[in-house]
This record gives sequence, structure tokens and C-alpha cells, in this order.
Amino acid sequence: MRLLLLVVAALLFIPLIGAVHLFDWDEINFAESAREMLVTGNFLDVQINYIAFWEKPPLFFWLQALCMKIFGVNEFAARLPNAIIGIITLQVLFGIGKKLFNNKTALLWCLIYAGSILSFFYFKSGIIDPLFNLFIFLGVYHFYLFSNEAENNKTHKALQQVFLSAVFIGLSNLTKGPVGFLIFAITAFIYMIVKKQYQKFLNYKVILTYAITFALVGGLWFIMQMLTGNYSIIADFFYYMIELSQSKVAGHGGFFGYHFVVLLFGVFPASIFAIQKMLPQQHNNHLTKSQQNFKVWMLILFWVVLILFTIVRTKIVHYSSMCYLPLSYLALLSIKSIITQKQVFKVWMKLSLATIALLFGTVIFLLPIIGNHTQWLIETNLIKDKFTLGNLQAQVS
Repeated sequence: MRLLLLVVAALLFIPLIGAVHLFDWDEINFAESAREMLVTGNFLDVQINYIAFWEKPPLFFWLQALCMKIFGVNEFAARLPNAIIGIITLQVLFGIGKKLFNNKTALLWCLIYAGSILSFFYFKSGIIDPLFNLFIFLGVYHFYLFSNEAENNKTHKALQQVFLSAVFIGLSNLTKGPVGFLIFAITAFIYMIVKKQYQKFLNYKVILTYAITFALVGGLWFIMQMLTGNYSIIADFFYYMIELSQSKVAGHGGFFGYHFVVLLFGVFPASIFAIQKMLPQQHNNHLTKSQQNFKVWMLILFWVVLILFTIVRTKIVHYSSMCYLPLSYLALLSIKSIITQKQVFKVWMKLSLATIALLFGTVIFLLPIIGNHTQWLIETNLIKDKFTLGNLQAQVS
């Protein structure tokens, strides 16, 4: 089953990723940073136009540079890391799903995740978030395992899970910075309060194991920068992290419910099914204790990410992408309940699915018509963004 899933995932994510030029702002910047690493031979410092680029740590750029070294400097190499991450992500979901349920349900989870719009599309892009999200998800999952082992008084196995959780959250820090640890810490703290497991979480062995492991893994690049005297890079990096939360960086603003809309339409159709499991449930008797506990973790993780980036003033579609994984698990529970007739396939769900599907179909139908009448669209003055207007004016066959 795993081999078949690997082949199918490879066929889904790898073909044609080099056929379209890099178009996202981040895609272009990240690929250029990786290219400049190869040109300069400097893999410690992230640069754009050979000037220090302090917005991101280097882990993802190392993967892109490796692919460029093998396949050349092109779109395919820039996007290949995420295609591979997509294959790994489906393997991870299958493994967790098999452990929580069975092979059939695990495969269904993979289909739900790969079959939703943005969660599929992101693995064909050259942005950081798929790798970042995978590390956070694995960090949370291993801490969920820790909470289970600690409850069964398996101290040694529990500390192993703490170590693994800290390693993955540390890797998320090397990928995109301390936001990964912040998401994990808030999620774990809320779970501790909800379940009233203070002694288990605040044990000195747990805290020391996590702190030392995270510092060594997550702080590796920052330590290397300090050893080479690049203190200003670290200061600029943390200043940028603060600036993102307090202002609309690079003009990326948006209304308060921005990410709610992104998730509803962007993670369609999983989003519609997931809503059912976010509502107060009268009966969860069909779930085992481990399935129910994991649901609690996923609900907390989902709301932590969504609320956190709703508060942050900079609105970029990538920011709520961490929600895709917990959302897909909630959708799995809903669809499984419908299949096994433990839950009714309600009329509002059918209407929502049909309405949004019709909306997407209409947009796809209208796109080529709009593409052939771009001058009319420009003359309406409805579009104010200069970058979008420039794209509409491009000569395309």
C-alpha cells in the first residue's frame, strides 16, 4: 500500500512542475537565494542580489540548492523539494492514519488532503510553507504521543517522544523561524489546560529535554552566525518577525476574516466536511480514546494558527496553510462518520458543496473569456494593483 501511495503521489506532484515559470514573489526570491548559494559557495548566509537576506533561515534553500546542483538552475529544481515533501507528507498521514484507524481510513485521509485545492497546489510550488508545516505537524504529533505514553506511565518512551517533538520543532525553526515553536507552545499549553495535565507537561525532565534539544537543533544556524560574528543578521531577522505581526509588510494587508475565507474556499472540499466536526458534538462514542485525543490536539492546533494569523496584520495566503493538516483530519472524521452512517450527510453540507463547486466551475469557465478580453478589463479601472495590470498587459499566445 505504501509503495502504491508513493508512486501515485509522485505522479500527482512531480510532472509539469517545471513547465510554468516562477510567478509567486516568494518562489522567485527563494529560488534566487538558492542559486546564489551555488554561485558564491556560501551556504551559511542567505542572500538576494548578493545582499544579506535576513527574512528566512537557510534549510529550505539548502534543499533547493541541492536540487539545482543535480538538475540545473531551473523551475523544476526550484519546485522539486516541495514535490518530494508532498510525497513524504502523504506517507506521514498514511502512517498516522493506519496507527489511529486502519489502512482504508489512512488512505482516505491521504485522498482528502491531496484532493483539496491549496493543499495539493502547494506541493507544486517553490515556497517554504509545505516543509515548515510538516515539521510543526510532526512536532505536535510526537508530543501527542508523549502525552499518551506519560499517561500510561511509560517514562522512557515518553521522553523519546519529547526528544523527537523538539527535533521537528527545531527543524521548523531552521526553516522559517520561531513562529513554529510559538504555534507548538501555545497548542501544547492550551491542551495542558484543557486536559489539566500540569504535572505531566511541567515535569523538569520534559522541560530540560525539550529545551536542550530545541536549542541545539533549532538554534544551529543562529549559533553558527554568532560564531562568525554576524550578530546584525540575527537582530535584523527578529526585528522582521516583530514587524510582520505589527504592520502590513510589503503591502500585504487584508480584512479581519481573510484567512477564514482562504480556508473555506482554498481547502475545498475538505473545509465543508471539517466544519461539521468543529460544531459541538453530542456523540463521540464511535471514536477511540486515542482518536478523540488526537482530535482535541488538531482542533487546538487549527484554532491557534487561525486566530494567531488573524491577529497578525500582515495577511498572506501562506500564513494559514498550517491549518490544512488539522482541517483534513477533522474532514476525515466527518466523512468516515457519513460512510459508516454514524452521522447524517446534512442538507447544508450538500448545498455548500454544490454552491462552491458551481462557483469554481463558473470561474474556470470565465477565465479564458476574460483572458481574451483583457483590454476591456483594464479599461474598467476595477483593478488597482500595478503588478496585476502588468500581467494582464503581457502578450500571451
